[in-house]
Amino acid sequence: MVDVSQHDMVPDHSVVDDEELDGVLEEYDIKTTDLPKIKRTDPALPDDAEVGDVIKIVRDSRTTDSATIYRLVVE
Repeated sequence: MVDVSQHDMVPDHSVVDDEELDGVLEEYDIKTTDLPKIKRTDPALPDDAEVGDVIKIVRDSRTTDSATIYRLVVE
C-alpha cells in the first residue's frame, strides 16, 4: 500500500495544540464548529488525529510562500 500522507503533492497536516487554536479562533472571531471540515478517514491526516481535533494544513502558494488553513476533524 502507498502512504498518501508521504506523497510530494500532499501538503503538511498537523494537529493544532490548544494554545495555538485559541489564538486562531480569537483572531478570526469564530468557534471551532465554524471551521471547514475534514473527515477522519482522509488518508492525509496524521495518525494521532481524532474527531474534534483541528488540523493545520500548510500549502505552497503561487502568490505567497505558503498558505495556512485549518480544518475540524469530523466522522
